[in-house]
Amino acid sequence: MADYVAPLRDIRFVLDEIVDLPALQKLNGYAHADRELVFAALDEGARFIQDLVAPLNRVGDTTGSLLQADGTVVTPPGFKEAYQHYVDAAWGGVDFPAEWGGHGMPKVVGMAFEEILTAANMAFSLCPLLTFGAIDALLEHGSQNQQAIYLPKLISGEWSATMNLTEPQAGSDLGALSTRAVLQDDGTYRISGSKIFITWGDHDLANNIVHLVLARTPDAPPGTRGISMFIVPKYLPGTSDEPGEANDVQVVSLEHKLGIHASPTCVMAFGDNEGAVGYLLGEENQGMANMFTMMNAARVSVGLQGLALSERAYQDAKAYSLERRQGKAIGSTTGPNPIVDHANVRRMLMTMRSNIEAMRALMYTTAEHEDHADHGGDQETRDWHRDVVALLTPVVKTWGSDLGVEMTSIAIQVFGGMGFVEETGVAQHWRDIRIAPIYEGTNGIQAIDLVLRKLPLREGTFVSDYLDQLEASAAGLEALEGFEAASSALRTGFDALRAATGWLLAHRDDPNEVLAGATPYCRSFGVLAGGAMLAKAALATDDPAKRTVARFYLEQ
Repeated sequence: MADYVAPLRDIRFVLDEIVDLPALQKLNGYAHADRELVFAALDEGARFIQDLVAPLNRVGDTTGSLLQADGTVVTPPGFKEAYQHYVDAAWGGVDFPAEWGGHGMPKVVGMAFEEILTAANMAFSLCPLLTFGAIDALLEHGSQNQQAIYLPKLISGEWSATMNLTEPQAGSDLGALSTRAVLQDDGTYRISGSKIFITWGDHDLANNIVHLVLARTPDAPPGTRGISMFIVPKYLPGTSDEPGEANDVQVVSLEHKLGIHASPTCVMAFGDNEGAVGYLLGEENQGMANMFTMMNAARVSVGLQGLALSERAYQDAKAYSLERRQGKAIGSTTGPNPIVDHANVRRMLMTMRSNIEAMRALMYTTAEHEDHADHGGDQETRDWHRDVVALLTPVVKTWGSDLGVEMTSIAIQVFGGMGFVEETGVAQHWRDIRIAPIYEGTNGIQAIDLVLRKLPLREGTFVSDYLDQLEASAAGLEALEGFEAASSALRTGFDALRAATGWLLAHRDDPNEVLAGATPYCRSFGVLAGGAMLAKAALATDDPAKRTVARFYLEQ
């Protein structure tokens, strides 16, 4: 298995040619984020990750995290030390506000760092990922006191966080939750119930673990309207910088999973004794809104996992194809040749690379829209970019995570029989990413969200306007030498997607018909948007390699 090398050249290309970094620097709060500083930070972050985090990927898979007899979870060798270096170097605050200890970089810069961290070690990266979601929820819904207590510790990484949503009887139906929260005289709540599939629910990396828990108060209305969110720390906040007494929170068991073995996926019990102390986050019965603040950011990150693991698997497959000699290639007078000389292997590698570059461009662009939504000059502009993020979130999550499974599977195919042997390491990437289409709302649920909630934005006109702008970004492609067929394919794709969009909007009175086509429509949207991104890339550069990748994707 090849050593992971952060694809900084490709990341810089997207930041230079697809994303408009100078425009982001003009936004309120980003004046310091010039190109030189951004690239220097990514260079330094890549070195840290390559040296300290990436080498732990294999031991994390083979050893895994373990639940001890005393109810604590121990992570694989090296994880605790690497995480402490992560905290010491303040990598947890790349794109969070400086007032709480972050670096205040644009979201798109944070996404680039997150891609590198995830590709190096997906299991390790999930701990910060869950913490990022809790930070977003606290920034949006937390009281001043809650922000003061939790944000500095979470942004520094000294404390980590989790999302405690589903329960055994509920699955994806959060309206069926039964965990209870009872108000106490001191204004706190006593939380009782159990939660399943809690990523990094317990571990030995951080000093405290802040659980964000969905629960019902006694008089709450039924269904999702009656859900509230609570801060339930493993250790109650103390009077100093150190955590206080232990809360009534226990790990019941760890799930034995297909992949991401180093990431402890816990069954959690709250309040088995006197009740876990919880603090209401936001208002009662507004837990779903709080959850979506976390969930939408996490969904983009899960799509990014597909990109990251595809990149890692591509690097392994490419290295193997250059080393492995087998058969005589067409036109060769000697043999055996490296398998990269065989046309079908080159096709597989190009399929991986072109999809990776399409994913990276669309995902970074989504983060760029988020930056404009948060920091844009006028309300109308912010609202437009916010709607783009809403439209693209289910697409990025679904298309990216599905492609992650497909691209890592292609990598196994490049290895041939050795790909099916665990010692080569390439199978781990497929096993690790297989959870992504299920994480944070299954991909079927994402597709439902796209066709029922996002297509009707602004009475159905927004998606059409966005597709017009997307197609305009590829204007002039037909004038590039050799791109006639690629340009024609892209136009055909836009025509087909517009027709499908119109049909779905016209048949909203027959939801089963709409839902039957939701998943392939979501896939089509991602494929086309990725194609538009690569067309834009081809127009932005005369690099023959980048243009070849774009033409392959558009024609194939």
